[in-house]
Amino acid sequence: MKENLLYGKTLLVVNTGSIKKKFIFQKLKRLGLKIVVLNKEKNWAQPYVDQWILADTYNHDEAVEKIKNFQAENPEVKIEGAVTYWEDDVPLLSKICKAFRLVGNGGEAATNTRDKFRMQEVLRKCGLPFIKQKLLRSEKDLKKAVKEIGFPAVIKPVFGAESQFVTKVDDPEEAKQAYQYVLKNCTPEFDPIFRYNESLFIYQEYVEGQEFSVECYVQHGIPHVVGIHEKTVMDLPFFLETGDYLPPRVSNEKIQKLEKFAESALIVLGVRNSLAHVEVKMNGHEPRVIEVASRLGGDYTYENILDIYAFDLIKSSCEIALGINIEDEPREPKKYILSRYFIPKNSGVITKIRDLEALHKNRKVSAFLLNKKVGDEVFIPPDGYENIGWVCVKGESYAEVDKAIDNIFDKITIELAPFKSYSSFGKTFRKNRYSSALITKKDSIIKARKIENIRKVSERDLKKLHIGIACNLYSGDDPILNDLMSVGRNIEKTLGDRGYRVTFFDFNDLPKTFSEIRKSDVDIIFNVCERINNSSLLEPHSAAILDALQVPYTGSNPMTLALCIDKIRVKKLLAFHDIPTPKWDYAYSMDDYIDEELRYPLIVKPGNTDNSIGITNDSVVTNKKELKKQMEYVIREMKRPVLVEEYIEGDEYDVTIMGNDEDELQSLPLSRSIFKNMPPGFWHIYPYQVKWSSEESVYDNIVVQRPPRNISQKLASLITEMALDTYRVLDCHDYGRVEIRVDANNNPYVLELNPNPSINIEDLIPHVAEIAGMNYGEFLEAIILMAIQRYKNNPPYYHLQSTMI
Repeated sequence: MKENLLYGKTLLVVNTGSIKKKFIFQKLKRLGLKIVVLNKEKNWAQPYVDQWILADTYNHDEAVEKIKNFQAENPEVKIEGAVTYWEDDVPLLSKICKAFRLVGNGGEAATNTRDKFRMQEVLRKCGLPFIKQKLLRSEKDLKKAVKEIGFPAVIKPVFGAESQFVTKVDDPEEAKQAYQYVLKNCTPEFDPIFRYNESLFIYQEYVEGQEFSVECYVQHGIPHVVGIHEKTVMDLPFFLETGDYLPPRVSNEKIQKLEKFAESALIVLGVRNSLAHVEVKMNGHEPRVIEVASRLGGDYTYENILDIYAFDLIKSSCEIALGINIEDEPREPKKYILSRYFIPKNSGVITKIRDLEALHKNRKVSAFLLNKKVGDEVFIPPDGYENIGWVCVKGESYAEVDKAIDNIFDKITIELAPFKSYSSFGKTFRKNRYSSALITKKDSIIKARKIENIRKVSERDLKKLHIGIACNLYSGDDPILNDLMSVGRNIEKTLGDRGYRVTFFDFNDLPKTFSEIRKSDVDIIFNVCERINNSSLLEPHSAAILDALQVPYTGSNPMTLALCIDKIRVKKLLAFHDIPTPKWDYAYSMDDYIDEELRYPLIVKPGNTDNSIGITNDSVVTNKKELKKQMEYVIREMKRPVLVEEYIEGDEYDVTIMGNDEDELQSLPLSRSIFKNMPPGFWHIYPYQVKWSSEESVYDNIVVQRPPRNISQKLASLITEMALDTYRVLDCHDYGRVEIRVDANNNPYVLELNPNPSINIEDLIPHVAEIAGMNYGEFLEAIILMAIQRYKNNPPYYHLQSTMI
């Protein structure tokens, strides 16, 4: 086994990039590297980073100065090499390597591989095949370019990435429309990389032919090809990549020609020490470079090259940066991979993703990524340049992988609600194919200043936040409501004592509160609102109002809050996802039929309330007469739909869950209620008055264990896992409480989820949080941090989604 020469070395990584780059950092840690990251802020990469240097990577002078300061303050840390996996920072990396005498490319190579116009000029001057082009600074330049180069042609930004705003045109009118389109939308607001573009575009001849991406590394100025992807047909006129084959379906002669040409291009462009991703078109028998990137190819490139050619590009990038000679060589491919992107036909909001087992269970799937979820917006050209994800399948032949991937796409269902000119989505009328909804999206981001600001908050800056409390004041003499409404004041006091600036907003006085929130400078609102206009049915609207005002908030979104009040729909979702719940039926009027196969005793509940409203000892019925009477009470007196469930005799468990991402959810210690000491005549339930009354009653005989004693680990795990599934299915955020009943045979049944449970100081959830090691203030801060993280890693309104299909 070869010695790992990378182990213990200190590597500077310039920019983490998006969370899709997580696999890179995982690999770097497995290689035993010490990782110092230069980035604007700490983020999702925290578990993999040893030390951070915080600087704006688009401000090169500031970034270099911050590295100097870091080295002066940490002389024990010797940065031995630097690398970037983010296209935007290729020029910055070259400046860092020069300033600190590290191995890398020079400034000329960085410019040649980022400036698309200069790239073709270098190839032309060095006698290599090139693409005819003209630089566009104005419409006057466009008219000259059209006259000299003709059609078909391509308009693209000088400094761009990922085919964004690369557009094919076929006549003068299309050229004019496309130029106006890119000029208007190709801005730093859309993507920070366009800070470098300065409204410069290129008009190039369109090159017909088959397209390939040639993956290389260059060390000591010598290029080496390690693998070639053959791209499947582009989605024109916007050059959206649809997928590729590996290895390519071409002759050895053509492969050798591609390799030789890519190597020649890298030499003349001055690339000396880095990975390289060379995009080439074969126009007949003559290759033409489309673009060159002096970094690792994106998406599945790393995994596929490793799988087919057994060459580790990430490891090699580190060896180059650290001055270690690469000894590995790619093997001859013995398998075949076909990759394909999930690209919708229209921009829209994802409404359904089904049958993912086609990916999870298919042995031919070598890798896949879904970077969008139900409820996410997807913008395809001309609105944006996104996809839903991708899948790679591996087999013994091209025919096998073709069949396998077609089978996957036939089985998976992805549906979108398209943006339309007559709807609130997009709000555009498309005069032509270049008319765009991008400006609507951009303006929404600019308006959402609070959401953008909250993304920049680090944990150390937490106490600088101005926290709002969305809650209720109550002036009546109902002790139960007084207790329910006191949570906001207690949160206000606790956070105030911990040094926060706090403002209370009473949603029982909505007009005043609405105006105050609009004018306030609160950074984030702690949403524990229970009522609006003193109605619990309007509780979800508090979150909807905050969304409309674009104010970040803690807790679940309005969809989840509304859904969980509607117990009937919750039951339908639980049943759909095969989560055990007591057998049930429902009625909206006394004429509705109730399933006679339900076994007595039954419990009759209002179908759309929370906090046990409408639940009394009479709610449990043992015959048809009692059932009818209780249904009449709910339907006619309370004027609510009725939910009828089989009553489960047994202990009740409350499962508190905190978190958002599936792999970061935390289940706090369980709480168990044991009813065996209850006197005769009282059903083993928690009626409304008991939950909120401090008076002594027979319900004081309920034994509460936190955490439970004398239950098996298997049962505890089953209850927890069932609660986690419920939390995900109902798309709860930050925290929530799942109620579960266990029968005499230790079969657990989900009763309901409360996505906005009371978190007053003496309540159940703060109690189990304290058992887990968090005092009340720490518990509240944990919720704020989780909410900030949600906004930090996702676009506005991302939370209006379902996270488990």
